[in-house]
Amino acid sequence: MSQKLLHTPEGVRDIYGREYARKLSVENSLKESIRLYGYEEIQTPTFEFFDVFSREIGTTPSKELYKFFDKEGNTLVLRPDFTPSIARCAAKYFCEEQVPLRFSYMGNTFTNTSNLQGKLKEVTQLGAELVNEPSMEADAEILSLVIRALLNTGLKRFQIAIGDVEYFKGLCEEAGLDEETELDLRALISGKNYFAAQELLQERNVEEPYRSRLLKVADLFGDLGSLSGAGAMACNPRSLSAIRRLEELYSLLKLYGTADYVSFDLGMLSKYRYYTGMIFKAYTYGVGEAIVKGGRYDKLLQQFGKPAPAVGFVMVVDSILEALSGQNIEIAVTEPPRKLYYRPGDYREKLAEAQALRGRGISAALIPAESGGVSNE
Repeated sequence: MSQKLLHTPEGVRDIYGREYARKLSVENSLKESIRLYGYEEIQTPTFEFFDVFSREIGTTPSKELYKFFDKEGNTLVLRPDFTPSIARCAAKYFCEEQVPLRFSYMGNTFTNTSNLQGKLKEVTQLGAELVNEPSMEADAEILSLVIRALLNTGLKRFQIAIGDVEYFKGLCEEAGLDEETELDLRALISGKNYFAAQELLQERNVEEPYRSRLLKVADLFGDLGSLSGAGAMACNPRSLSAIRRLEELYSLLKLYGTADYVSFDLGMLSKYRYYTGMIFKAYTYGVGEAIVKGGRYDKLLQQFGKPAPAVGFVMVVDSILEALSGQNIEIAVTEPPRKLYYRPGDYREKLAEAQALRGRGISAALIPAESGGVSNE
């Protein structure tokens, strides 16, 4: 047999033994935290029709999707992102529901990119979505849930950066940017390519002071006080309304007792275009990218026929495990199975012992003595 068959493709890997036990432990901890907030589990397919993740939906770029065809010729994709799938499912089965809907989920997502930089193409994500809830209280619930869930894994040194895409959109509107320029600028700023952003604004003849304001968005981060500077820079009601919402959100987080874990970043702009308001990312030591991402998406469900506001988040389990390992945080795992070695003459006795252990909830494995390194003498 070819040795190549023993290896995995680039960007995926096997997980087994104690490492997998640690992963299961973290997953169970996160799922329990979400359950305590009243969220019910839902499962969606690993692959969907291409249109669920199309450009119009505002999700992952087509070139980063794993695409294939079914026998009818339909284009299918492995899910790169859970939120559109949950939106589709909510629109299909809960179209007439007006009460708040709380969904939670877990599974693997797939991104077909050659620019790995240490990232995996297949990762496990776990998250929650709150549908039919437009309130600031819903935003505060989602953020506090994320913080409590991370704390329950053992992480202590992390920060939630919160922004609002409406602030940036208000500045773009004030500057008279068309949609194409706004999207191009958004991509450059979210990618931290500020020189290219400056060139773009010059090419599109964006005048001062609007050009400077748009470029300064990246510097608008920090504690609650940073919002005052952001408010002073904006001269339009859309951006100012976003600032007021963030200030109100902070007051609610203080009621939850979680405000110490948040900061603000008005230069935060997601590649997912379906976000319509508050967005956030969680960062911690030892991991170069966000371990949690989320935000409000009040127009996404409308794409599937259900006009409804919604807010949610996704946690990257693999990144959280990396952080826990890098910070030397112990993860409680179940004890390995008790190994009971038997010989032909004492099998009945060892079987009874194993059954007794299993009856007490203790894992037990029966092993022939000659295969387990135990002498028969």
